[in-house]
Amino acid sequence: MKKSIIFCLFAAFGGWLFGYDIGYISGCLIMPDFIHQIQGPDATAITSHNQSIITSLLSAGTFFGAILQAFTSDRLGRKGSILFWSVIFTIGVVVQVSTFGLAQLTAGRFVAGLGVGALSAIVPLYIGEAAPKKLRGTLLVLYQVQIISGLFLAYIVNLGTHHIANSASWRIPIGLQLIWGSVLMGGSLLLPESPRYLLGKGEEKKAIKAIAMLNDCGIEDKLTEEVLNEMSYAVKIENEGGKAGWLECFSTRSRMWKRTLNGCMVQFLQQLNGQNFYYYYGPVFFEAAGTGLDAYSIQAILGGISLVMVLPAMWTIEHVGRRKSLLIGSLGQAVCAIIAGLVGHFYTDVGGVSESKRQLGGNIMIAFAVFHVSLYSMFWGPTPWVLMGETFPLRVRSKCIALAAATNWLWNFLLSYFSPLIADDIGPLILLVFCGCLVFAFVYVFFMIPETRGISLEEVDELYRTKVHAWQSNSWVPSAQRNDTIEKMEGDPRPSESTYVPPQVTEKKVTEQHVENVPSE
Repeated sequence: MKKSIIFCLFAAFGGWLFGYDIGYISGCLIMPDFIHQIQGPDATAITSHNQSIITSLLSAGTFFGAILQAFTSDRLGRKGSILFWSVIFTIGVVVQVSTFGLAQLTAGRFVAGLGVGALSAIVPLYIGEAAPKKLRGTLLVLYQVQIISGLFLAYIVNLGTHHIANSASWRIPIGLQLIWGSVLMGGSLLLPESPRYLLGKGEEKKAIKAIAMLNDCGIEDKLTEEVLNEMSYAVKIENEGGKAGWLECFSTRSRMWKRTLNGCMVQFLQQLNGQNFYYYYGPVFFEAAGTGLDAYSIQAILGGISLVMVLPAMWTIEHVGRRKSLLIGSLGQAVCAIIAGLVGHFYTDVGGVSESKRQLGGNIMIAFAVFHVSLYSMFWGPTPWVLMGETFPLRVRSKCIALAAATNWLWNFLLSYFSPLIADDIGPLILLVFCGCLVFAFVYVFFMIPETRGISLEEVDELYRTKVHAWQSNSWVPSAQRNDTIEKMEGDPRPSESTYVPPQVTEKKVTEQHVENVPSE
């Protein structure tokens, strides 16, 4: 288990690139030397049009990168794909750090965005396939931990360099990404390939070695045999359907339409949680409360809160579960949004309000901003990535994850572009829009998202095939566990852990258990 944690930690470093790349640019946009470099020697600010271009080009790259990784993941493998897109990301950073104008900067951000978007899909894909089922949720949360860690570090670096009077103020934050790209490239060379991917390609010997490495045991160990047997049966069933195309992501086979919908919807709803509003308008809140903090300090504070609160998610994801995490987060954030929105409007955003009342409103908004960001970091920040990594069957996993990740980046772009414009018109009342989205998120999760903790990826497939209602999924038991319980009650226990189970016997047993669930074409 120790090795699987180390390997998944290396893979999750792709999230660090994701978070840092998003975090550093907001600080650079207001650095004097950066403004002069992009806008001209006499400029005091970058125009809103150019700001939109600079920020949106990354989002455009991430969208296309998330889609394109589906092709590299199936052709180069999960490990090879991580290496390939890490190189693409690093090339984009080199272009940015040597920037001498707007065109070069945006080109570099687009290329880096391709890498960031691809890695945002590949990393959950790899961890979901490589991690032992008891640790899968925790290790997938590592991805969100790395995102927030990278974001927080970017804010700290900006805070430390924005006083520099020359181009080092912004070239240092950009250039540090060369280190992150190099770490991920080096780490990817040490990763074992996904055993599920290897079995899908018919490379059983390599798959056995990968299973042994990920489970920290020998290739002849009983655990290796058990995991191999379980994966081999599932891969055999999936391969009987022939080569999978994109349309299968929306087919009735194994209820793929619902699984693809769920993957895309949780990513869409994650972006509609409203947490980004606090990052955009944090300075307004703190100014209303009379704190006197600058934008860099405010970003560092919110980033620190996000980092602290995402760490407990590594425990809650397995002990509270996926469904409850999303349900609790939806309700909690909805309450925060409606209170902060109404207080912000009536206490800070209308005329005739006394200074003391305005400061009180600012303090209340700060408090609920902290609560909102904390709940997001613990529940809705990591859980959609966990679900994305464990919801889809092997034959279409890379394609479905590509669609889900692309949905996240598409709405990231739309919200980052339109939210400030809407908020300029209605101010804090925009939080009521996010409140409505969070209420919808609660309803959607309750009726559509089943609980998947503690079961293997192959058993997740069975869960969807059995058409169990989402609100009843907590009590659902895989057929293998049900049969094991029945046999023990009848006094005919299955072989103990120390007994070797031949592959052909296991395959026959599992076939009998799942015959009613074999998908029809």
